[in-house]
Amino acid sequence: MSSTLENFLSYLRIPVLASSGIAAVLSGLLYFKQNEIIYPRNIPAGARTEVPRPPQFGITDFEELMIPTPDGESLNAFFIRPSNKQLARNTTILMFHGNAGNIGYRLPIARVIEEEMGCNVLLLQYRGYGLSTGSPNEKGLMIDAQTGLDYIRQRAELRGTRIVLYGQSIGGAVSIGLAARNLKQGDIAGMILENTFLSIRKLIPSAFPPARYLAPLCHQIWPSEETLPQITDIPILFLSGLQDEIVPPSHMVQLFNVCRAKTKIWHELPTGSHNDTVAEPGYFDTINEFLQQHVTGNPRYQTKKSEK
Repeated sequence: MSSTLENFLSYLRIPVLASSGIAAVLSGLLYFKQNEIIYPRNIPAGARTEVPRPPQFGITDFEELMIPTPDGESLNAFFIRPSNKQLARNTTILMFHGNAGNIGYRLPIARVIEEEMGCNVLLLQYRGYGLSTGSPNEKGLMIDAQTGLDYIRQRAELRGTRIVLYGQSIGGAVSIGLAARNLKQGDIAGMILENTFLSIRKLIPSAFPPARYLAPLCHQIWPSEETLPQITDIPILFLSGLQDEIVPPSHMVQLFNVCRAKTKIWHELPTGSHNDTVAEPGYFDTINEFLQQHVTGNPRYQTKKSEK
């Protein structure tokens, strides 16, 4: 694993949703304050104002962007090119982070991808996170995701690039929704899902046990279980940390089972927790193998199906 990733792994250990210790208090606020609970953009302290930048992680070939959305928000983003031009493979990873922190905390991951896999990376920061404007909600994050995808499509130097969606936790739900909305365009070459959930409503009983009876009142749904079967022609890699304490690993198993993609790959990491799965041995090797075999080859005509 990259030493940079090891040195800055602490950035990745950020809370997701909330701890079980305060679940009882939060359950009473679920309906009226659920956006603040589901999108804890102020965690950890300083996350809205202090965004680590690429040079802090040895990344030199990058641009910091403010990308306008159709509904008037501005999204902070980092566009990173591969440092080893001989390794470049004309692939762009559109990266969607989890529900806390900001894009700066995911820069160690981006560095491994650009440095060791030769991919461009667009790290997009949702509305209301870090230096992006606005307030997050399900509808808004889907607008943000579409904005990031359209930015890649419209950028001249990325014409013809293979686009891969990479989502961690709630970022997986964002990726699934985005892919389903863009099936007709046919330019998404792959998708990587890590530790994501069936839906927010189905996650509540495990994440907030005292609030399980209030789950039907949750208006932030993220219905990945219903949406994923629509995606059949995009190769999908499922990365599941079996020690995930936030999203039960059974959610990933069920997503894999309902997935109808012609090419679907399952990889589990036995000691991976929700935020530390990325640090498990073989994590990046699995991603690199997936890209080599199912993306940079001829992904539109893959017929092999990997069964769990």
